[in-house]
Amino acid sequence: MPHFEIHVTDVPRARKFYSGLFDWRFTPMAGGEQVEYHLIDGLGIDVTGGMMRRMGESPQPGSGVRGGTMTFEVKDCDKSYNWALANGGAEALPPQEYPGIGRAAYVEDGEGNIVGMITPEGGA
Repeated sequence: MPHFEIHVTDVPRARKFYSGLFDWRFTPMAGGEQVEYHLIDGLGIDVTGGMMRRMGESPQPGSGVRGGTMTFEVKDCDKSYNWALANGGAEALPPQEYPGIGRAAYVEDGEGNIVGMITPEGGA
């Protein structure tokens, strides 16, 4: 996967959410002004990312997974999960241990997306 995109309704709110959750930085992309396209930096992984204003209606909170789910490595799954809930996120799947894999959780980002976080077994 060389690139991913996150579609949101409120770009400034989503930038604040993802900056706090994963320590990402956002840069407006030239030519993407009409959809408020921002390039994502600080991923800590070998891909590029982008965020843009959603075209159309947002999925209803609490509905099933609506597209692909991305899971990112974090130092402390529980800490990141709690931060997300305190900053506009909602529970999708609370932190759980997965033997041989690590501790993972999923949250709704307030923009109709579900995002995952994982602390690999043995620590990040």
